Amino acid sequence: MKKIFRYFLQGLLLVAPAAFTIFVVYWLFNLIDGPIRNLIKDTFNVQIPGVGLVFTFLFIALMGWVGQSFLFKPIGLFVDRMFEKVPVLKMIYSTMNDFIKAFVGEKKKFTRPVRVKVNLVSELEKVGFITADDLSDLGLKDKVAVLFPHSYNWSGEMFLVPKELITPLDLPPGEVMKFALTGGVTRV
Repeated sequence: MKKIFRYFLQGLLLVAPAAFTIFVVYWLFNLIDGPIRNLIKDTFNVQIPGVGLVFTFLFIALMGWVGQSFLFKPIGLFVDRMFEKVPVLKMIYSTMNDFIKAFVGEKKKFTRPVRVKVNLVSELEKVGFITADDLSDLGLKDKVAVLFPHSYNWSGEMFLVPKELITPLDLPPGEVMKFALTGGVTRV
C-alpha cells in the first residue's frame, strides 16, 4: 500500500503542473469569453471569433506583469507561507513552484548547458545542464550537479559529476534543451 501511495504522489507531481495550468486557462477562458463576446456583439453588432482567447492571453500576461510588481510580492509570500504549513501540499506546491521557476522568471536554472563524458572507455557523452556548482554541503568539493533531461518527457536524472568530465557548451540554453528533449531530432 505504501508503494502505491508513493507512485500516486510521483504521478501527481508529474501531472499536477500541466493539469493545473490547463484548468486555470480553461476556467479563465470560460469566465472571460462569454461576457467579452456579448459586449462586442451588443456594442458593435459584430461577432469576432477567437476574441475570448485574445483577452484570456492578455489577462494572463497582465497578471504576470502585476505579479512582478511590488503589489503582489507580499501576497505571493503569504501564499508560500500558507502552503509551507501543510505537509503534503507543501511538497506538491514547492515542487511545482521550483519546477516552473526553473524554466521561467528571474531564477531560471537551466542556463548552463554542458556536455558530459559518462563513459571514459567508449567516450560516450550526454547533454545536460549544471544546476548546482557548490556541493560542499554534501561533502563533495570537485563535483557539480548536472541534470540530464529525458527525451520526449518532462523528467530527467540528476548526476553528481566530476568537474573534469564537463565541457561547457557555448549555445543558447533553450536550443540545447529542445535538442535534449527531442532526442537530438531538433538541430541546435
